[in-house]
Amino acid sequence: MQKTKTPCIGICSTTSLGDLVCRGCKRYGFEVINWNGYDAEAKQAVLSRIEKFTVQILSARFQVFSETALKRGLEQQSIPFNPALSPYCWLHNLLKKGRGQVTDLNHFGVAVLSDYAQIDLAVLAEQIDEDLLVLNAAHLERYGLAPDRG
Repeated sequence: MQKTKTPCIGICSTTSLGDLVCRGCKRYGFEVINWNGYDAEAKQAVLSRIEKFTVQILSARFQVFSETALKRGLEQQSIPFNPALSPYCWLHNLLKKGRGQVTDLNHFGVAVLSDYAQIDLAVLAEQIDEDLLVLNAAHLERYGLAPDRG
């Protein structure tokens, strides 16, 4: 049986800062803490949610035109990615872990869509991160998963 790969990319804000949604992998704090206790189905449910939200946000701003180039670039930069997930999830990892180092996305087989082409990549990455955090937090709240902070 194949072990489900963790979405962790080494930028955890749930354990270090107490965030409800991790700024790195976008798991909820309780998912980070309980990950090793989850069965394969529960892990896949988490990955599917993260993938759905990531693709929704990133595909509106980017086009991945070469999965091969993106994969090769991630490997060269030693940036973790899950090959079972969408290349847009890989791109998210690149934007998070390669922040400040990546200036030419074409090298990675990625193009910024015209509506976003004039925005600085660091600013765009920050907007994407904020959108993903808001979307994940809204999902957490909607389904009553958020801990009571009162």
